[in-house]
Amino acid sequence: MSKLEQILILDPPGDLRFRGPFTDVVTANLKLRNPSDRRVCFKVKTTAPRRYCVRPNSGLIDPGASVTVSVMLQPFDYDPNEKSKHKFMVQSILVPAGASDLEALWKDAKPDDLMDSKLRCVFEMPSDLEKVSEPESSKASSGARAAGLSTDDAETRRLLEESKRLQAEVGKLLDENHQLKDEGLRMRKANQFDSSVSRSSAAMLSKDPASRSLPSLLVVIAALFIGFFLGKFVL
Repeated sequence: MSKLEQILILDPPGDLRFRGPFTDVVTANLKLRNPSDRRVCFKVKTTAPRRYCVRPNSGLIDPGASVTVSVMLQPFDYDPNEKSKHKFMVQSILVPAGASDLEALWKDAKPDDLMDSKLRCVFEMPSDLEKVSEPESSKASSGARAAGLSTDDAETRRLLEESKRLQAEVGKLLDENHQLKDEGLRMRKANQFDSSVSRSSAAMLSKDPASRSLPSLLVVIAALFIGFFLGKFVL
């Protein structure tokens, strides 16, 4: 029985390209698509497991669905004269209807049931031309950022000046408001004083006739007493 052809569609189909510099982790993505009407299990294996981290390294793909596998190359000292011999292999198997134990499925699978695809790892370093163009683009972006920052600084200064002006106007309005309150208070006190003076004057005027009539009344009473006593002596 001939070996089954890989049912999954791989993107990229043959090479995993990792672009340097390799002083930090470099990631290449591998997309697995299941074009069939059956569920498919997959595993990703490599000849250099200590140099790569693969997530996910196994799983289940539903009919018509896709999975993206991230292959992360760990930092290392790159030697341009040394060719990479690292390889990856994607194994897959059709999942029988009703199967739930995937580990048992892989364990019991026959070699003829397995499908696989192999990929080669390629390391690439930026060319000298790209190295020159990248700093220039960085300078351009830095200049644009600087221009944006200068524009932002000018706008910030304008807003600060406007804020100070508004604060000064608010302070002026508050001072005017206090002055108006003080003036109103003085006017109310003056009105109250005028009212009290008017009431006092009216009271004094109302009492004045009585005070003026009091001496006349005393004179009449004294005349009556004198007349009474004189009449008594004369009689």
